[in-house]
Amino acid sequence: MTETDYKAAYEQEHLKSAELASRIAELEAKNEELEWKLGRIKNNPLWKLTTPLRNAMHWVIRQKDRIANCGGIKGIIKKIFYKKHEHSAMGRFGTESFPDEAQRAVEEAAVFERMVKISILVPLYNTPVEFLKEMLDSVMYQTYGNWELCLGDGSDAEHSYVGEVCKEYQGRSKGRIVYEKLLKNEGIAGNTNACLKLATGEYIGLFDHDDILHPSVLYEYVKAINEQEADYLYCDETTFKSGDINKMLTMHFKPDYAPDNLRANNYICHFSVFSRDLLDGTELFRPKFDGSQDHDMILRLTDNAKKIVHVPRLMYYWRSHAGSVASGIQAKPYAVEAAKGAVAEHLKKHGYDHFRIQSTRAFETIFKISYEIKGNPKISIVIANKDHYSDLERCITSIREKSTYDNYEIVVVENNSETEEIKQYYTKLLGYDYNEAAAKALQKVETPVLSSEDGSIRIVVYQGAFNYSAVNNLGVSHTTGEYILLLNNDIQIITVNWMEELLMYAQREDVGAVGAKLYYSDKTIQHAGVVIGLGAHRTAGHSHYKQHRQNLGYMGRLCYAQNVSAVTGACLLVKKSLYEQVKGLDEGFAISLNDVDFCLKLREMGLLNVFTPFAEAYHFESVSRGLDDSGEKAERYNRESERFREKWKKVLEAGDPYYNPNFSLDRSDFALKITEN
Repeated sequence: MTETDYKAAYEQEHLKSAELASRIAELEAKNEELEWKLGRIKNNPLWKLTTPLRNAMHWVIRQKDRIANCGGIKGIIKKIFYKKHEHSAMGRFGTESFPDEAQRAVEEAAVFERMVKISILVPLYNTPVEFLKEMLDSVMYQTYGNWELCLGDGSDAEHSYVGEVCKEYQGRSKGRIVYEKLLKNEGIAGNTNACLKLATGEYIGLFDHDDILHPSVLYEYVKAINEQEADYLYCDETTFKSGDINKMLTMHFKPDYAPDNLRANNYICHFSVFSRDLLDGTELFRPKFDGSQDHDMILRLTDNAKKIVHVPRLMYYWRSHAGSVASGIQAKPYAVEAAKGAVAEHLKKHGYDHFRIQSTRAFETIFKISYEIKGNPKISIVIANKDHYSDLERCITSIREKSTYDNYEIVVVENNSETEEIKQYYTKLLGYDYNEAAAKALQKVETPVLSSEDGSIRIVVYQGAFNYSAVNNLGVSHTTGEYILLLNNDIQIITVNWMEELLMYAQREDVGAVGAKLYYSDKTIQHAGVVIGLGAHRTAGHSHYKQHRQNLGYMGRLCYAQNVSAVTGACLLVKKSLYEQVKGLDEGFAISLNDVDFCLKLREMGLLNVFTPFAEAYHFESVSRGLDDSGEKAERYNRESERFREKWKKVLEAGDPYYNPNFSLDRSDFALKITEN
């Protein structure tokens, strides 16, 4: 770039900054005026008199929002059927899942190479007596015997029965319960840290004073410690009400360790057990994060862990009652700011200096994290096309009109289009006669590349039979950008900053491919991440398929960026260097599963693949090439599926780490398996 170019670029950025500063000043003035007006309204006696009416109105609005979050009436009907299905499967996760006498005998007699002692920490504070006894019983009833229960009691004088009950259980615990009455209540963080001082175990477990453990949870954890050398463990969990763990409100079946999920949402939560060595001299809970001290702790300790193991069994029962976080974040509003602070500190530790953390519509402690985009790298958008003038025009027009990111090029790989309409469109894009230029170029080179005068559009003429992988690989070989964005010609952009939302993840050193949230024309979901093994062919399928755009997804998963095994090639961003390193798309998968195969190759390199719901587009899938459900196309899909299953046999057998083995592989809505008795 010449000195003149630098000066022009500087002036352009200077003008942009001045314009933004002016806009900020205007908004601040407007905000100040609105706050003044709002203050006048709130101090008006009439406003105070209408409080009951407004409360009723807000209740109606909340119900309306709940319907909207389900995707309307159809979504509500789907949810009712889902809940019915869930309820039919729910029974086997309560007391029915407890070991019978024979199984208990097996577990109690088990001898592991490492019979580690697990110190379970329980901070007590004015615990209701019935909750306290049920908590204590659930530890006493464990099938694995080398445990220690450390109780730090911060209860006030009016709740002296807490200490009396604890001492009663201590007397019959064979020395495994350690109790201390604390001089004062120091909150969850302080009281738990006091419990830690009592602990002598190699592993530490964190347990709330009003919850219940599955009788086999310690057995399963010690088994995993021995078989997998786990130094951090967690399991699936449920919330229950009315004092009966069989009366479940919500069951949370979790993915394996997923760092992007954890940053956005403390999905690990209970029942965390970890090697004491992971603390490395640091505090367990830090008082400045009270209310979200567990999220802070989990972020720190999983960073240090060598082997994080998720035991995919529902083994923690989280009691929902007034005052517990399980009953709603309204009980502890300070937890939101504490959670943001914990995530912010974690991100800074990982070298991220400029980012933004915002609550999402799913829940106040489920976050959208916006990372800083470093530099201004060029993105090469590769679009395969054969005929379908209207699809391609709509796609390119939406890119040009909707995109706020401006350093990109479009490479269209033309594959034997026959209609004059598409050729006239190419002429319009290039600024000169496409037919004439292509004919001349074909006489000289096997694969002509025609470029617009400004270089923003290039058309690569591919002469062979259609092979999606080969077409895209050819297109990529003629790109000049640092990043490759594979895009179907039947995509229409919705989100103006879609490229930025994809790029902020793709630029990370630990990330491979990044995919967008795609919808059919009826605003139902076509793509929200790919689950391997899902579907009739047991190859791969799209999660949340055909759910409405407004649906929050399973445990809010349609509302935050997360790790997935694969994303669709219909809209996929990746570093060009990585694309070349894995040798692009496997041309043995001519039409189907090439994108999933590509993502698994990246995953095999130890990279994370990411789905973000904040880059949105319509995908008019099957418009351009039809369905694969009959005739020769179905046969080809069967052949490619067989090849995929053979190539990734071990991966498929292991299951998708970002799904859960308790979910059915026959449905895409995170429905539980129904097992026959």
